[in-house]
Amino acid sequence: MRCVVFDLDGTLADTSGDLLAAANACFRADGYGDLLGAADAGTALLGGRSMLRLGWDRVARRYDEADLTAGYARLVAAYAQDIATHTRLYPGAVGAVEALREAGFATAICTNKPAGLAETLIRELGVRHLFGSLVGADTLPVRKPDAAPYVAAVERAGGVVGRSMLVGDTDTDRETGRAAGVPVALVTFGPGGGGMAALDPEALLHHYDDLPALALRLLGS
Repeated sequence: MRCVVFDLDGTLADTSGDLLAAANACFRADGYGDLLGAADAGTALLGGRSMLRLGWDRVARRYDEADLTAGYARLVAAYAQDIATHTRLYPGAVGAVEALREAGFATAICTNKPAGLAETLIRELGVRHLFGSLVGADTLPVRKPDAAPYVAAVERAGGVVGRSMLVGDTDTDRETGRAAGVPVALVTFGPGGGGMAALDPEALLHHYDDLPALALRLLGS
């Protein structure tokens, strides 16, 4: 079965607002106030540690890896308590996934978000039933750009790796596609959209309305 695999943050949904809010909650608890704003959405989608580094650098706080590990645990706890207040699926995402499934494609999620958080989020968004599998950062001992999580996502959804593709929004997704030997479509509507062409993906996705036809072009009938 042909399979389309999706990244989550910045690809299926704009999660930056809730991620930034969780980071700022941690900064406020430490007496700094809000250190990140909407202009930092791109950093938010790179993960919790990236947000902590950016915020702490802005107040010249000294920190080491142990501080990052402890801070990340606090950030994740704050995020888990308020995971879907500001998060929105990108326009057309639901319709595109439904159209793919109706056309006989398997669909899956492969994300570097912890699997438990990812499961909670897509259930809160009401779309868990649209994906045959979800593989997160901690599902396997390795994460993207290693090919293993991608392969697991495809196979658990009932797909065949050789007839699959990845939809993503970062260099990590591009490198995952290369590692797995599959085509990659990078979205241009996320925070990093303007730089996607430079990553030389097999395709650029400007709107989810275009995805079903794009998948047929890349994977055939």
